[in-house]
Amino acid sequence: MSKRIALGVFEMMNPSNGMPTWTDPRGRGDDWDRLEYWVDLARALDAAGFDFLFFADTYGYATLGGRMPEEVAAHGIQFPALDPMLAIAALARETDALGFVVTSPTTVERPYATARRFASLDRFTGGRIGWNVVTGSSQATTDELFGITEQLAHDQRYDAADDFLDTCLRYWEHSWDDEAEVRDRIRGVYADPSKLHRVEVDAAYQRSAGIFAVPPTPQRTPVLFQAGTSDRGRAYAARNAEAVFIQGQSIASAAAHVADIREQAVRNGRAPDDVKVITGMTITVAPTRAEAHALRGEYEALLARADAAVMFAGITGLDLTGLDPDTRVVDLKTDLGQTLVQRYARQNPEMRVGEILDSFRTKAIRGFQITGSPEEVADEIEAIVDGSGIDGIMLEPTFGGPAAYRAFIELVVPVLAARGRVSPPPGATLREHLSGIPRLAPTHRAHALHARPLVESP
Repeated sequence: MSKRIALGVFEMMNPSNGMPTWTDPRGRGDDWDRLEYWVDLARALDAAGFDFLFFADTYGYATLGGRMPEEVAAHGIQFPALDPMLAIAALARETDALGFVVTSPTTVERPYATARRFASLDRFTGGRIGWNVVTGSSQATTDELFGITEQLAHDQRYDAADDFLDTCLRYWEHSWDDEAEVRDRIRGVYADPSKLHRVEVDAAYQRSAGIFAVPPTPQRTPVLFQAGTSDRGRAYAARNAEAVFIQGQSIASAAAHVADIREQAVRNGRAPDDVKVITGMTITVAPTRAEAHALRGEYEALLARADAAVMFAGITGLDLTGLDPDTRVVDLKTDLGQTLVQRYARQNPEMRVGEILDSFRTKAIRGFQITGSPEEVADEIEAIVDGSGIDGIMLEPTFGGPAAYRAFIELVVPVLAARGRVSPPPGATLREHLSGIPRLAPTHRAHALHARPLVESP
């Protein structure tokens, strides 16, 4: 039996979603800040049987030397941006099965507030919400915006993220028993105090105590996504994540990531399939191969190397324009964006700075690049899935508007469906879409956490 491929879409609530494309008529320069645009997109994905719509997000923006380069504002390089979390309830109301994954950082938020927001969304969506856990993005800018003076190193941010997530998990999984919410009008009892538990956290990076104000939701815990593929990020994902987002750019590198994450998951007492791996894909498809490659050429013509340098610097903290083009990538040192730097180092230890920008201009932080006819695209997707062991794909836009998704839906989905590779999402909740169960797997370490009962036993 052919393996079902989970389908998602990668989006950002800004004019371009990556390198500047908003000026093109096929972009979304006039639509990105209209709620109806996102409603229409969600409806189209829902009708096509997609599993989820994923929103990347950050409070920050690209900076060089502590200041925003003129290109960021003038060219719209992942700027400006809106908060996607505020749109989720509206999108869920207009869809039936589509899940929604929202990025939220552990660096500037508070665990209780994060737990409350995601639990509220899990109720409003009927269990279709996921949390993309990030330790920070554009962190230098974000720290300045929030007035944060204590800087954490890369690995320390993951240590802090452990405490943050543990706090959320205690509130979601252990503050209310399953039968605590009784809503008994006859007795006048809304919740049974004997089935409520006080959470108490006194950890290195977090302190929190109290009763969670949100009763158990369809999933209790949102589906936990994690996108870091640095060494420390993969270790964090192996312990915590239910779905890992990678930007595989070759079958071999994707297979290595999948194997490593699952091996580490097993060492943490989990089953290999407890962690689903999703890869990004930029797909340019047209009725014929020639048309598809012509379309890809038009897209790449929009992308400027100078913009790529600014965007790269914003992610990694490295201004490559000031370095010798012959510098090896493995010799670059940065505490930000290690995922990206390590990706290039693993591809080719001898890769030079000049080559990075040439590659980054057209690939940026994206995953596999596929261009061709419907059958060619479907063949390549199957080869990637079967060759790497990944569980799903996340489509990335080209010009920014919905045309790339609609072409995939019209031209590729029927081919994959006929081959038994895609089908309507199973189950009502996002977790059921991906793993077939509504709650965290029994092997997840969240179950070993605890809370104190509100009413002590005599």
